[in-house]
Amino acid sequence: MADTADMAGWACPAPLRDYQRIVLGHGGGGVLTGELIEHLFLPAFAAGSSTTRRDPTSAMADTALADTALADAAVLAVGGIRLAFTTDSYVVRPLFFPGGSIGELAVHGTVNDLACRGAVPLALSAGFILEEGLELDVLGRVAQAMGRAAAAAGVRLATGDTKVVERGLADGLYVNTSGIGLVPPGVDVRPDRAAPGDRIIVSGPIGEHGIAVLSVREGLEFGGDVHSDTAALHGLVAAMLAATVPGVHALRDPTRGGLATALCEVAAAAGAGIEFTESAVPVPPVVEAACGFLGLDPLHVACEGRLVAFVAAADADAVLAAMRAHPAGRDAVVIGSVTAEHPGVVVARTAFGGNRIVDRPLGEQLPRIC
Repeated sequence: MADTADMAGWACPAPLRDYQRIVLGHGGGGVLTGELIEHLFLPAFAAGSSTTRRDPTSAMADTALADTALADAAVLAVGGIRLAFTTDSYVVRPLFFPGGSIGELAVHGTVNDLACRGAVPLALSAGFILEEGLELDVLGRVAQAMGRAAAAAGVRLATGDTKVVERGLADGLYVNTSGIGLVPPGVDVRPDRAAPGDRIIVSGPIGEHGIAVLSVREGLEFGGDVHSDTAALHGLVAAMLAATVPGVHALRDPTRGGLATALCEVAAAAGAGIEFTESAVPVPPVVEAACGFLGLDPLHVACEGRLVAFVAAADADAVLAAMRAHPAGRDAVVIGSVTAEHPGVVVARTAFGGNRIVDRPLGEQLPRIC
């Protein structure tokens, strides 16, 4: 492997994929998802938002579409305050898995997207697509799980909608949640703020959610119990910001596409390189065993209760201590740093003393995990 100093300007020579129809990989959070956003949604939405951007009487300041696409939530200025706004849909199969269900997932995922912009979550919406024939008991369990998760997170389920489609068209049920949160004064957390010298901190073990869903879906055992890590992270983020507001530059929750995708997206947004030590990444033995058995890379397996933080070097010790003092971050570790070398490229130092380039997965390793 070449030295990292020689990696500047490297790019994959493979051409862009040419698909005429949607494939599962377009929903995986990897390269295909990025291409769908860049080449289809952004051009279409930019045309539709041009009049809003030019309207001087608008009460809402426009947020660049590029920022909206790259961050976990958009931040909008409304009446002198900043609101974070996000939306997400959940199609996980099965609906219930070790450690949670689609109900908790829908609440936690949206809360965490708001938290990763430094926002205090305020309220969520809940939209249900229900399949004809779904047992009311199943729907009730999901709704109750959502209610408990929202109450525990201190957010209100404020509005919602229900639609029903014919039998066989919705795999039971799908859930969409949108959320709004208040960004406190002085907080500016976004991917392009990651800067050379920043320390990269992972809040806990990775890969547990994806393997938990896979284990029950396929009826597999991997030599130990594994439970989803699904959890709300806004309390952890508040503790980190209490340690230092300006020192927390960027946050990302490694959901679809896993830790690798989170690192690659931040590297691209910031125009900086990332280097981390592979052995420093906390991978539980059961996740390592499952990935070894199935030929998966743990760095690509989704989490639903973890975050990756990019923190100024001078503030890293204080933030790490604050994270470890919080239940959601007690196993937090520093795994690497941001560098000015090889912009946009993520490099892992391997256990054998070499380096390897880490990229986003092309499509979907584990479909329907969120």
